[in-house]
Amino acid sequence: MDKVTVIGAGLAGCEAAWQLAERGIKVRLVEMKPNKMTPAHHSGDFAELVCSNSLRSDELANAVGLLKQELRELGSLIMECADATRVAAGGALAVDREGFSSRVTERIKSQPNIEIVSEEALVIPEGEVIIATGPLTSDALAQEIAKKCPDVSFLNFYDAAAPIVTLESIDLDSAFYASRYDKGTADYINCPMTKEEYLAFWTELCKAEEAHIHGFDDAGVFEGCMPVEVMARRGEDTLRFGPLKPVGLIDPRSGRENYAVVQLRRDNAVGTIYNIVGFQTHLTFSEQKRVFSMIPALKNAEFVRFGVMHRNTYLNSPRLLDRYYRLKGEPRISFAGQITGVEGYVESCASGMCVGLETAARLLGRQSLNFPRETAIGALALYVSDSSVGNFQPMNVNFGIIEALGKKIKGKRNKNAEISARSLEIIKKYSAEVYK
Repeated sequence: MDKVTVIGAGLAGCEAAWQLAERGIKVRLVEMKPNKMTPAHHSGDFAELVCSNSLRSDELANAVGLLKQELRELGSLIMECADATRVAAGGALAVDREGFSSRVTERIKSQPNIEIVSEEALVIPEGEVIIATGPLTSDALAQEIAKKCPDVSFLNFYDAAAPIVTLESIDLDSAFYASRYDKGTADYINCPMTKEEYLAFWTELCKAEEAHIHGFDDAGVFEGCMPVEVMARRGEDTLRFGPLKPVGLIDPRSGRENYAVVQLRRDNAVGTIYNIVGFQTHLTFSEQKRVFSMIPALKNAEFVRFGVMHRNTYLNSPRLLDRYYRLKGEPRISFAGQITGVEGYVESCASGMCVGLETAARLLGRQSLNFPRETAIGALALYVSDSSVGNFQPMNVNFGIIEALGKKIKGKRNKNAEISARSLEIIKKYSAEVYK
């Protein structure tokens, strides 16, 4: 059996390569790092988390929590490594950024069926290929992909990462530890602002100098990663209903909610660095330091990484891909990860899982798995390949794309919990099929 070439060792590429290799299929994993880095990358390790270190909610009443549990049931490498490097984050699954990538890299490199090729992929090779180059696909490879779908244009949007500060530089006398609505343990550092402090901050944020990015405009930003300054310009209170909302955060010093609250989330296991939640930005570095230091608890903050912005490229997948993420015009080529238009770390991992399992089944002469719409992993694949979708945009997993129950359940959380229970029953059957 010929090797399968997987291009890109991000979350999707590593998951796909692992699923293939675990089933005895030889994999050639091509990754251009560390020989060539993109502006958004900082490490030579695989599965680098470029933006946040959070994989979002871990609760089954949340669609991404369900998707995580489905992946665990199916033997996901990414979820195994995420669980092993978890850091405290209330009801969310957040990881030690460096520890997570290091663990994924170690597992991939120790898998005997995976050959690592450290070079940039300039062409699409012959044979079975999985392209998981992410939203920062190199220009050379993007041109090669475009040749395979000349009548359908690529799409793109802009994504941004939040700054990271050191714990020792945070003024803890001006902050308090808590999780919203006291869910889980008090894992977030909350930085309150009075009305006067917030308005002064908001005014400066709205007029702060942005870094020049060729071709950028506010309309090209994905809503889920909206830069904080773009959000601020939408109105005086927009931030207070978004990343700075004080709801559910009682200040122990006053016993009340504050006017606005900036949250900081641990970014590594030892808790020495924290990222500013929801503060994705493309301000210049000097302006980030000036404006964000107006937050009282961050007045002396040491920034170990400033926020950055980068272009994200994705396919017009409903016109190009089938439910297995295969190119309709040339099924030997599959895609996985954010280049397909799935949005988020867990969703990228899910697409890699789906492609890896499907490619393995096909090469081993087994039946396709066909994850149904009642499951989160299946619903995501069916949404991405749904030719009836008109204005295709990157999509996080949500209960809206999962098959409804067909009966009324009182309470949204109760309904979502029942959908999750149904899904996991189905996934257990598929899991048995996967490991035959």
